[in-house]
Amino acid sequence: MKPDRRIEPKPWMSAPATRAVVAALRANGQEIRFVGGCVRDSLHGGFAGSDIDIATPDRPETVIALFDKAGIKNIPTGLAHGTITAVAEGQHFEITTLRVDVNSHGRHADVAYTDDWLEDAARRDFTMNALSLTPEGDIYDPWGGIKDLEAGCVRFVGDAAERIQEDHLRLLRFFRFHAWFGKGAPDHAGLAAATAGAKLLNRLSGERIRNEMLKLLAAADPAPVIEIMAAAGVLGEIVAVANDTNILRGLQEIEAQSGADPLRRLASLMRDKASAETVAERLRLSNAESARLAAMRSPPGTINAALDERALHREVYAHGAERMVDWLILAAAEHGKDGARYRQLIEAAKAWPPAI
Repeated sequence: MKPDRRIEPKPWMSAPATRAVVAALRANGQEIRFVGGCVRDSLHGGFAGSDIDIATPDRPETVIALFDKAGIKNIPTGLAHGTITAVAEGQHFEITTLRVDVNSHGRHADVAYTDDWLEDAARRDFTMNALSLTPEGDIYDPWGGIKDLEAGCVRFVGDAAERIQEDHLRLLRFFRFHAWFGKGAPDHAGLAAATAGAKLLNRLSGERIRNEMLKLLAAADPAPVIEIMAAAGVLGEIVAVANDTNILRGLQEIEAQSGADPLRRLASLMRDKASAETVAERLRLSNAESARLAAMRSPPGTINAALDERALHREVYAHGAERMVDWLILAAAEHGKDGARYRQLIEAAKAWPPAI
């Protein structure tokens, strides 16, 4: 199989830690390739992640032996699925043996090892995630992932409904990836499969849904995707009764300078404290996250743009600066007409306690 494109090796590919791991894995002459997010992101604005994924035909026991021989720390983090984590100069590398899914259970599949790169690519969720890259810069793209990535089309590998049945979390990943990489309307086949499978979310653990939702809400502009999820009946399986996205859109504008706060964005979709508490339980949020989410949807009636300096300090003293900032930012997002005054109050609350 010939490569589909060649790129100049990126800095992360030629870093000393990467070179050491690659050299160890190639010590017996085996072919290895980078896969997953590090490849996709290198073609889409640059890879800034922490973990580098590598695929190899070698079995896990061989990978362990190669790293032991090279003196590289390795941890059998996912041995049942063929994954070994190597740590070199503080950088983590996940090395997974090429595999095929034998039996799927809607969550994790039973796997069998293979030497076929195409079989391994065929089990992945989206075409943009089925790319593989050699250390020299050759890209293999068996499913048209580069074209989809450039077009902003999040497209399932093969049949979308089958991919979702294999792992129900892919339903949420479809929307999350569209929020981060999509342009325009979602892929029709993917959206149809996600809409039809919305009830499958009830079979997933709250923790898995939490992780996907917070990653989705961390995107630059998640509001359009949240609206699509609501229309498809997907959001309702997570948030029974949600606000429209007006507050979320206002929040995105405010956070454009300071950076996204996914939990605060989630709170913008809650109608009141009771709905926030229900969602916190559904998503198995931590105690701290649950308390913050509920608090954000139950501000005291004194939180408004008319607060003077003395009243602001009194509220900050009573509730704490972090909680006060949450209330003020959400109020500003909801009541844009007083935006300038709210921004003043937010900065004053952030500066608490005042300099003496």
